[in-house]
Amino acid sequence: MQVYEYKARDKFAKPVTGLMSAEEESVVAVKLQAMGYTPVSIKQAQLSSGGSGILDRFRRSSASDVNMFTNQLAALQGAGVPVLTGLRTLATEVSSKNLRDTIAQVARDIEAGSTLSSALAKYPYIFNSMYVAAIKTAEASGTLNDALKRLAALGEYDEKIRLRIKTATRYPVFVVIAIIIGFFVLTALVVPRFAKIYSQFTTALPLPTQILLGIHYAITHYWWLIVIFTILSSFGFVRFINTKKGRQLWDAFKLKTPIFGPLLLKLAMARFARISGTLLKTGVSLFEVLDLTAAGVGNVVIAKTIVDIKKGVSEGRGFSEPMKASGVFPSIVVQMVYIGEQSGRLDDLLLHVADYYDSQVYYTVDNLTSLIEPLLIFVLGCAVLFMALGIFLPMWSLMNLFKA
Repeated sequence: MQVYEYKARDKFAKPVTGLMSAEEESVVAVKLQAMGYTPVSIKQAQLSSGGSGILDRFRRSSASDVNMFTNQLAALQGAGVPVLTGLRTLATEVSSKNLRDTIAQVARDIEAGSTLSSALAKYPYIFNSMYVAAIKTAEASGTLNDALKRLAALGEYDEKIRLRIKTATRYPVFVVIAIIIGFFVLTALVVPRFAKIYSQFTTALPLPTQILLGIHYAITHYWWLIVIFTILSSFGFVRFINTKKGRQLWDAFKLKTPIFGPLLLKLAMARFARISGTLLKTGVSLFEVLDLTAAGVGNVVIAKTIVDIKKGVSEGRGFSEPMKASGVFPSIVVQMVYIGEQSGRLDDLLLHVADYYDSQVYYTVDNLTSLIEPLLIFVLGCAVLFMALGIFLPMWSLMNLFKA
């Protein structure tokens, strides 16, 4: 089956474009006419894989827009509105133009005979694999409304966590930026004035002053080289962490960092339990749940552990035993999963685990500023001490020289 790109006009002569899967062009034309469209042109779509990833970044819609769409579609489903009618309604209501165009195209695909899950799967940069899998399973079981509600709740949870972390880190980020700006202002404007005074004397300058003068010289004479080095270093770092080995090292390093490491582990555990419980509730098979959870947990070290758990499950060792053997999951998670396996309520127990870690994450995030504050004070004190010594030590030396 080929994918065709079509251009058509509706009954009001409004242009309509989109993609459609069919055996040949004539089938696309028949489907378009059945939809009330007049075909203008139909040609085979050129699906490239090389630059699609870069283009997809510009096609993404914000998580809040997707959450709002899911909530609204769930509300319409609960009111008994058909999916196609609901999508057509939301295609005019959504504020994001990109998402609005995507929903309109999904509605056209469904009108052409596609299922909702297969239509959404064409836009992985908006609807991820977990979202599509939950919708696909719900379509088969007739529980689309419940699946949409759970996906909306999961999306709202992720957005709430992001906002809490953003709020908690705002003060530390502001302090670090202020230190950097103050340091550059000092080296660019203050140090040169003192350098002219110091150059009139033969007294040896203290080491902090020599470092400040060296930084000033490098900034004023080799700023372009510093800019190029910074850009190349940033680009190289991004390329490195996007490799398989680089991502593994970077994610392992993040889990070992003080303060943020335990928080990231709690976030990963909460996300693992929340996604697993939600998907199991919607009827997704355990093997598919583990695949989707590994892709959505956000850390390749934990994702690799989940893949190993899947192998253990396929070998008949259950869920909790390989989880315990991995050494990554805390004992409370292992115990709750074991109880869920024994009682046949694995989905409910996983959601209980998610609620427990949610409370832990909220507590840690709310106290993040107080946890970081001692480190910030230490860094700020060292920076101020270094800059003060660089400025005032030569003055004391000159005062002693004048006295002599």
